[in-house]
Amino acid sequence: MITRREFGAGIMGVAALTSSANDVAPAQQKSRKNTLMHVGGDYHSILGGDITSKQNLEYNLRHGVKHLTAATGSRPQLGWDTDKLKRMKDNCDKYGVVFEAIRMDSDYIKLRRGPERDREIDVIVGNIRKAAQIGVRIITYHWELIPFRRNGKTPGRGGVAYDCFKLEDDWRSLPTGDSGRVTQQDYWERITYFLEKIIPVAKENDVRMACHPSDPPGLPVGYQGVDQWDSPEIFDAIKRYESIVDTRYNGFQLDLGTTAAGLKNPAVEILPIVQYLGQRGKILQIHMRAIRGGLLNNCEVFPDEGEVDFVKMMRVLRDTGFSGSICPDHMPKHPDDLGGFQAYAFGYGYIKGLLQLVNSEV
Repeated sequence: MITRREFGAGIMGVAALTSSANDVAPAQQKSRKNTLMHVGGDYHSILGGDITSKQNLEYNLRHGVKHLTAATGSRPQLGWDTDKLKRMKDNCDKYGVVFEAIRMDSDYIKLRRGPERDREIDVIVGNIRKAAQIGVRIITYHWELIPFRRNGKTPGRGGVAYDCFKLEDDWRSLPTGDSGRVTQQDYWERITYFLEKIIPVAKENDVRMACHPSDPPGLPVGYQGVDQWDSPEIFDAIKRYESIVDTRYNGFQLDLGTTAAGLKNPAVEILPIVQYLGQRGKILQIHMRAIRGGLLNNCEVFPDEGEVDFVKMMRVLRDTGFSGSICPDHMPKHPDDLGGFQAYAFGYGYIKGLLQLVNSEV
């Protein structure tokens, strides 16, 4: 096992290791070893095109990844294909890999009141039951009416290009998106309706729902016609979201890079968010994405060079009893690394090293 000094010198630097868990944890919180949290893989990097193929499962296992989150691909009107889900589960079982979670599409949030929305709710209810039937206990999703947005690149180490977003000076003149004008009142009505209909079903089937923040969060009111649910203050919005139906079945796929991108001072402001949700058992998965910059002006970088100290972050996850996957996410791209397999292999190893480090401390 690597030592703290070896890991710190090679990845985070000695300075990062001098910080104490008390920087983010209340005095009464005891540090303790946590062997339940683990590195995870998902649909962002798939070798061979099929996430549960022999090729991809062996790629993940070579890098210590034994938990997968899959996207199901096509979206038939009657919901997920039960036979396909069973095949995916059987493929994972053959290799000793846990089929941990399924990514759900976000079409629901585009719908206004009416029968079409209710039909979509019925499909989601059916999908929850199908997931439970094969033993998948987490469904992840997001509520983006403004599609994933990047508008620039900057050079990074080793010839990679970092994807960036900077709020446009002329953002008020951007065309309204396909969803039309959506006020925050509209947005929260849709979210509330969804949670009140879906979370009781999730609880009944022992499937936990994990909401991913918008990417990017913090956009100004009316950006492309939309008032985002997690703008202008992402922490306040997260608290409001989880309180609508306050249960462990209503949680988050907490993307650290996306969350940081909604903060003016990510290095300081993100730790209380993780602490709050971790203590309440509301973090179901982590996307370990790193950014340089902050609110409305940031670039995605490798996890060892961003604003957030992931050693401190991992200590909070350890001490709050987080038990889910920590997945590398949106790794920087290079033309020699089509598919991002080198970058994600680095991410898996980085997370494994962090897990060893923080558990060696206690």
